[in-house]
Amino acid sequence: MSWTWGYGTNGFTDHPLPAALDVLQHHGYGAVALTLGHPHLDPFAADWRALTQALAADLRRRGLRVVVETGARYLLDPLRKHRPTLVDREAEPRMAFLRRAVEIAAILDAECVSLWSGVVPDDVSVDQARVLLEERLLELTAFAADAGVTLALEPEPGMLVETVADALALRARLGHPANLGLTVDLGHCVVVEPTGVVGALRAAGGLLRNVQADDMLPAAHEHLPFGEGELDLDAALSTLREIDYAGVIAVELPRHAHAAPELARASMAALVAAAERTAPAGPAGGGDSARGGPRSLAGSSAVRTSSAPGPAAPPAHPWTTRAIEQVRTDATRAARLFASAGREVGRDPLSAEPFGPTADDAARAAIIAALADSGADPAVAVALYRRGDDAERRGVLRGLDAITAPSPAWRGAGLELVVDALRANDTRLVAAALGSFAAEHLDDHAWRHGVLKCVFLGIPLSVVSGLDARADDELAAMAERFAAERRAAGRTVPDDLFLLRARERA
Repeated sequence: MSWTWGYGTNGFTDHPLPAALDVLQHHGYGAVALTLGHPHLDPFAADWRALTQALAADLRRRGLRVVVETGARYLLDPLRKHRPTLVDREAEPRMAFLRRAVEIAAILDAECVSLWSGVVPDDVSVDQARVLLEERLLELTAFAADAGVTLALEPEPGMLVETVADALALRARLGHPANLGLTVDLGHCVVVEPTGVVGALRAAGGLLRNVQADDMLPAAHEHLPFGEGELDLDAALSTLREIDYAGVIAVELPRHAHAAPELARASMAALVAAAERTAPAGPAGGGDSARGGPRSLAGSSAVRTSSAPGPAAPPAHPWTTRAIEQVRTDATRAARLFASAGREVGRDPLSAEPFGPTADDAARAAIIAALADSGADPAVAVALYRRGDDAERRGVLRGLDAITAPSPAWRGAGLELVVDALRANDTRLVAAALGSFAAEHLDDHAWRHGVLKCVFLGIPLSVVSGLDARADDELAAMAERFAAERRAAGRTVPDDLFLLRARERA
C-alpha cells in the first residue's frame, strides 16, 4: 500500500465537518486529519460516542482514511492556548482528553492519535518535565494498547520533545512501546531538525506513523502554503518513498481557514507536481497515484541578521538565561537552543549600524560563551557552525568574541571557523568573522586579507575589531596595490582603501 494525501480539519474551521469532507473529496483527498474540538467533533459532548459512531459510518461510506489530531488550541482552557500539556504539574485535563482521543480513534478505526509533549512551563525544570512526560506517556501507551490504538508523538519547535532525535530518545527510555510511533511535520524540519527533512524522515524510518505537510521558513514556526517557505518537498517525498512510508500525508494549515477551498486545491496541485517529479521510473510509487507537491525554495536563508565586532554580552532575556543554565549542565542541548533562539528572543537589531548585532546574535553568543566557560568540547561549537544556517554560523562567530579566555582547544577550533568564514562571500558572515577573537588570535597574513576582503565586498571597516591596533605598513601597502589594480582597470577606488593608506602616512 502507498501513502494517501489528506488535509487537516484545523484548516477548515469555517466549514461544518461534512462540508469540509465534501470539499476535500472534491479536490481528490483520500484522508482527513481530524482535530478534535470546536467546531467539528467535541470530545466532551454528552453524546460524543453517538457522534463518533455516526462519523465513523460517514468516513467508511466516503472511503476516507483518518488520523486523530489533538492540537486544539483552547479546548482545555479558554484562557491559555494548548494548556495544560503533558509537562505541566497538573495535567489531568490533558490526560482525560488524550484518553478520550484514544476512545474516539478506536471507534473511527483511525491510523493513529497524534500528540506532543508541550512547552516546559516556568515552574517546572527540564528534568522534572522529562519525568512527568515519561510517567504520563507510559500510562497513555498502556491505555491505547488496550484499545488497539497507535499513538504518534510529534516533535514540535520550542517543546520539550522538539526533534525526531528527542522523540526517539524518549521512546527508548520508555522501553520502545510497540504502539508508540512518530508524527513528523515536514515544515518543522526546516526550523529545528539539524539534518533537515531528509535526515529527520530517515531517522524516524519504520516508526513513522503520521506525516503533516506544510511549508515553513527557518526563522519562525509558522505553517505556510507550499512554495512560501524553504521546505524541499521533492526531497521529502523521495525520502518517504525510500523508507516505504504508507500512511497519511495531511496538509497542515491551521491559520488559513479563510481560504480553505482554494488552498486545498492549490495544495493538492503542489503535491501532485512534486510526486510526479520525484516518481521512480515505472509504476508510480507515491500516493494513491503518482501525485505530489511544489518546487520548494530550498537553499536560501530566510533569517535576516547582521554582525559587528566586539564581544556580545548575554542579554537579560529570561530565555537566554535559561539557555545558558541548560548548556552548562548538558552541552547536547545547544543545537536545539541555537535553532530556536531567533524565535524566542527575536531578531531586532541591537545597534543602528548596518552590520550591528541582533538579539538572536547575542543569545547565541551567550550560549557559545557558556559552553566554553563550562569546559565543553569545542567540537560542539564546530558542529553548530558546520550544520547551522547563516544566522547560526554568525552566532557561533559572535560567541567566539564573547569567550573571555579561550583554552588552546577552543582557540584552535575558533581559528578554524574564522578562516572558513573569511573564505565566504556572505558579507554578514565575513563581518562577523573579524570580531575581537580574530583581532587577538588570527595571524597577520589572514587578518590583513580579511580586512581587504571587507573593502572588496563593500563591508565598512568599522566592523573590524582592533583595526587601529593591528593596521601596519604591510596592510597599507596591500591597500595601495589593490587601489592601483582598480585604477588600472578603470574602476572606482573604495573610500576605505584611502583610510588604510592614510594610516601609512600617519
